[in-house]
Amino acid sequence: MQPEPRYDDARPRGLQVAGVLVIPALCVVLLPVAAWIDMGAPDRGPGVDIAGGPGWPWVVDGVVLGALASVILCHDRKQRFGWVLALFGLFWALDGFSQSYVHAGLTADHAWPGMTFMLWFLDRFASYLTSVVAVLLLVFPTGRFLPGRWTPASWCAVGVLGLSGLLIIVAPAEDEQRSGMLPPGVDQDPTTIHAFAGHGPELVSLGITLGVVGFFFSLLTVVVRYRRSEGLMRDRMRWLLWSVLVIVVSIVVTVVAEVPGADYTGAFLATVLPPAAMTVAIVRPQLVSIQDLLSRTLVLAALVTVLVLADAAVLGLLTLVLDDALTQAQVVTVVLLVAVLLYGPLRSRLSAAVRRLMLGERGNRYDAVAGLASTLETTDDSTEQLSAVARAVASAFGVPFVSVEVDRGHGERLVTTYGERPAQVRTLPITYRDVTIGRLVLPARGLRSRLSVRDEELLGDLVRQAATAARTSQLAEEVQRSRERLVTAREEERRRIRRDLHDGLGPALSGIVFQLEAARMTVERDPARARDQVETVSAQVQEVVADVRRLVHDLRPPALDDRGLVGALRQQAESLDVPLDVVAPEDLRLPAAVEVAAYRIVGEALTNVARHAAASQARLDLAVTDDTLVVELADDGRGIPADRAAGVGLVSLRERAAELGGTTTISSPPDGGTVVRARLPLRSPA
Repeated sequence: MQPEPRYDDARPRGLQVAGVLVIPALCVVLLPVAAWIDMGAPDRGPGVDIAGGPGWPWVVDGVVLGALASVILCHDRKQRFGWVLALFGLFWALDGFSQSYVHAGLTADHAWPGMTFMLWFLDRFASYLTSVVAVLLLVFPTGRFLPGRWTPASWCAVGVLGLSGLLIIVAPAEDEQRSGMLPPGVDQDPTTIHAFAGHGPELVSLGITLGVVGFFFSLLTVVVRYRRSEGLMRDRMRWLLWSVLVIVVSIVVTVVAEVPGADYTGAFLATVLPPAAMTVAIVRPQLVSIQDLLSRTLVLAALVTVLVLADAAVLGLLTLVLDDALTQAQVVTVVLLVAVLLYGPLRSRLSAAVRRLMLGERGNRYDAVAGLASTLETTDDSTEQLSAVARAVASAFGVPFVSVEVDRGHGERLVTTYGERPAQVRTLPITYRDVTIGRLVLPARGLRSRLSVRDEELLGDLVRQAATAARTSQLAEEVQRSRERLVTAREEERRRIRRDLHDGLGPALSGIVFQLEAARMTVERDPARARDQVETVSAQVQEVVADVRRLVHDLRPPALDDRGLVGALRQQAESLDVPLDVVAPEDLRLPAAVEVAAYRIVGEALTNVARHAAASQARLDLAVTDDTLVVELADDGRGIPADRAAGVGLVSLRERAAELGGTTTISSPPDGGTVVRARLPLRSPA
């Protein structure tokens, strides 16, 4: 792949503008001079026969090419393509001027000064026009040859093109008829090498063959450059493709219809249109959507071809049936009727067919979005939903490969693929509420991979549905995991309480009952022993009470009911070696679940500060904003390394907040320390 050239950093300034406009200005100056010379040309004579007509129309080609070159050079004076195009325009202008000069200044008995050079330039040196076109193709659009092994091959091609023109220049004319037309003092072959006498046609044929070889090599480099290009560079190459397509259409039209001035019009179009398209490609390739322009041109080409064939078939059938030739008026009438009857239906159908061929189904935007929405509504499986998204994108844009990747919890990733993955791809993010939740992978090369503004809007509509489906799948999985965790936690808590009651509190109470019964039976005959037994039972009852308090504390810390959340947190911090500054509202009333979650989160965070942070002080802030309790614990310790994986404690902080629909973030500021910030909604999420 070739790097994108920079065109916006070498604009001419001051006198540089005049320097880049010298050649285009010279082309403009030659036009009125050539027109004035042609006005004085005689009606007949050798100059009229040799020139074949006035030369100023060909100077117009040079003026237009020079103007195009000036646009490029004013955009970037270092663009070599612009300089080659300027020389091409000057070449055409001089060729047209020499034709005007020969047209008016060459008669049977006299010739204007310098006629030998002008005749030589018109007949011989103009053979390099095709070579300049080949050089333009070799350096378009970067101004440089293809890199790598293609560079020396391109230089060889330039040498072959130069040799082809040289052979034509030195080949003997061997045209006795023309030599008899020329007045004394005019030499039609000033550069002829007489050693080649008798081999003129062979040399000319060899020169033409070499020129054709060099030209086809330049076309080959265009194909290679197109295949290597992508993105904006490929759009530039498509402008050249569009110009060639227009020329082909114009040739078809001129072949089947008699167009006044078709010879000059066709030559002018073939000479000027490709450089004009190249100029747009270099200066402003996104002036219009080249994809739409290509598709519309293809529709026009197909429409013209079908109409021409239909006209020919109808006219041939009428001629056969009537057994007589049709008049001009009848032919025109038939052509108009065929055009009226076929143009509308053909145009709509051909346009749809061409757009499907080039761009897929992206033109049917509503159908693509509605079809995907219907599929997603009837599919519950997340994998099937993503497969539907991949198929919809591939169908809408006509691309052979689409991959949809969605991130899931615990580092997992769900990937669904349509088609075979090409060598080069590009990745587009899938976002949901400004959060990237996955990726959409498309081919990086190919006409259908280029997206216009309208295409990007369609892709956005499809991707939003993909994001919604992916997010729905994620939420469903998170809800399922949350249910599983809740059920597991509930059953584990029940088993723990049952074990504590069955293995601890139950036997203890049974023992107390037995000892009280024994004391009752011995109190009359041995009061002292009964008193000792009662004292033992009293100690056991105190232990049972402590176990009950422990069970109650595990269910909900009693300090929350005795002291409130702020007091309970201060009491918890008293057992730590790190001084804690607590900042909280005086009257803080919270739901029970939020109090427990905040107490557990701060308790875990304080434990981490005491064990790992090596902090000298900490600060705890509690505030209620927008029906959300914001808890922030900051310390001045060593912080948490960025590459350190989250431990069980840090994970539990996030899970406790997530149980209430909240979030917990843990960060280490640049100036050191750790900040744990939890946001707990005070209302249950809907």
